Amino acid sequence: MNIARFLALGLLAFSPVVLAHPGHESHSVVAGFMHPLTGLDHLLVMLAVGLWAGRIGGAARWQLPLTFVVVMALGAMLGMAGYAIAGIETFLAATVMALGVLLVISLKLPRALQVGLVAVFALFHGLAHGTELSSEQGVAVMGGMLAATAVLHVVGLVFSASRWRLPVLVQSLVGCTMVVLGAWLMAV
Repeated sequence: MNIARFLALGLLAFSPVVLAHPGHESHSVVAGFMHPLTGLDHLLVMLAVGLWAGRIGGAARWQLPLTFVVVMALGAMLGMAGYAIAGIETFLAATVMALGVLLVISLKLPRALQVGLVAVFALFHGLAHGTELSSEQGVAVMGGMLAATAVLHVVGLVFSASRWRLPVLVQSLVGCTMVVLGAWLMAV
């Protein structure tokens, strides 16, 4: 079985959990914590930020994940305050694809651009969630989401650490999967 068929079958198998923002039916910290863990797009983006930060090394290991969490919180507050972007799901799919590309290629970018990209990605994710939540219930849900986001960033960092380092081929496969998934999310 070639790699394209394998990836296609994987995407079909996970298509029910790929829907980026099905709703937040329960408005609790636990529901918020589980949300990034149950959507494949969220899971991959959060892990990818940690993997990319670990691959870059140095201060990026804390700057990129911290930037994501802080800006996602700000985006969520903006969303809960009524700010929205039309077609946000397309932007979210683009973040999946962009982080996939960044994992595949080893392009040296200035730190300001790295932090800026992560901030834009986080803003879109925060806005998407914030617009779906009322300010009364949103604080608890977003608290859980931010905690899960930080945990997933740390897991990505652990997988890029020297002791647990994923082979470059595996990181590239994750990146390629993210590009395909992002393209599929744009198409649906």
